Amino acid sequence: MKIKRHGLALGLITAGTLVLAACGTDNNADPGQNGGGGDKAASADCGGKKSINGDGSTAQGNAMAEFQAEYQTVCQGYTVAYNASSSGDGIKNFTAKQVDFGGSDSPLKEEEVAPATERCGGNAPIHLPLVFGPVAVAYNVPGAEGVTLTPDTIAKIFSGQVTTWDDPAIAESNDGVDLPATPIAVIYRSGQSGTTDNFQKYLSAAAPSVWTKGAGKEFVGGVGEGKPKSADVASAVKGAEGGITYVEASFAKSNDLGIAKIDSGAGPVELTDATAGKAISAAKVKGEGNDLVLDLEGLYALKEAGAYPLVLVTYEIVCSKGYDADTAKAVKAFLGVAAGSGQDNLTKVGYVPLPDDLRTKLTTAIDSIA
Repeated sequence: MKIKRHGLALGLITAGTLVLAACGTDNNADPGQNGGGGDKAASADCGGKKSINGDGSTAQGNAMAEFQAEYQTVCQGYTVAYNASSSGDGIKNFTAKQVDFGGSDSPLKEEEVAPATERCGGNAPIHLPLVFGPVAVAYNVPGAEGVTLTPDTIAKIFSGQVTTWDDPAIAESNDGVDLPATPIAVIYRSGQSGTTDNFQKYLSAAAPSVWTKGAGKEFVGGVGEGKPKSADVASAVKGAEGGITYVEASFAKSNDLGIAKIDSGAGPVELTDATAGKAISAAKVKGEGNDLVLDLEGLYALKEAGAYPLVLVTYEIVCSKGYDADTAKAVKAFLGVAAGSGQDNLTKVGYVPLPDDLRTKLTTAIDSIA
C-alpha cells in the first residue's frame, strides 16, 4: 500500500480508518485532569506539528481508538492519523518517510535497520512496545464449547496434519466435549503480518518437534485460505463452520468466536486479562538503551500454570533522533499519552495494559526522542 504524505489524513477519513486527535495547546497538560487515573498518566507538552501520521499493524487498531479518546481529553486541535494496514507496510512506509511512526508486531529485521537508520538522518530507530495483546486461537464449531488445544495440536492443525475436529489429537485433550467430524478450515493472514510472525515464533518455541517450518511474516503452514487483515480472518471464521484462525483477542470476541484454552503442560489455561498478564510480566527487554525490543521466545515456551503464553506486542518504531523539532514534539506528546493514561481502558477492547516497570522505561525512551 503506497501512502502519500500530502492529503493522507483526508484519504484515511474517506477510507474510514482511524483519525486520532493529538494535543493542541502549547501549555503542559495536567495529568490529573486527563481522566486516565493519576500517577499512570503521562504529562503532555502539547504542540509542534499540527498533524502527524502512522501506519502499520492492524493488531493495534482497536487500541489506537482508545488512545484517540484519551488524547482528545488531554489535548485539542492537533491530529494524528493512523492507517491500519499491516506490519510490513508500517515498516516500509516509515522507512520511506511517508509516515512519522510505524506500527509493527515484530521488530525490524537486520536488513531493515540500515534503511531505517538512513531515514532517521543516520540516527538509530528505536522500538517502543506500546500495545500488548493475547492472540486467540479462535474457532467456529457449534456445540463444541471450551475446547482445549496443546501447542503440538495447534501446530498440527496449522500445518495440515490434523484435518477434522474429531481427530484423536484434539479429542485427547477434550474429554466430554462434543467434537464433530467437521473438516477443519484453516484461515491465516495473507501477506506480511507481524501477527503471523509472532504466531509462528510461538509454534517454533512451544512445539519445536512438530512445527519445523520456521517463522516469518508470511504464513508457511502450507494449508488453508489467506485473508489480508485481522478483521478479515475473524470474519471468515465466523462465516465458515469448522473454521479456525489465530487473531488478536479483541477481534475474536467481537465476532463471538470460540477461543481455545491452551495446555502447555501445566493444565488448560483460558485466555483472560489475568492469564495473559501473568505471561507478559515474564517478558524481558533484550534491546539496548532506549531500544525496548523484548525477548518473547522464552515467554512462548513458558509452561507455568495460569499463564497464557500466546501473546504479541506491537512496537511503535520511531527515530531516536532525526525529526525536525515540531515533529519530535508532536510524536513525543502522542506517545506519552498513549503509554500513560491511554493504557487504562485497553482491557475492555481485548488488550493488556503495560506492566508498571515497562511504563517507566517507555516514559524515559519517549522523553529522549529528538
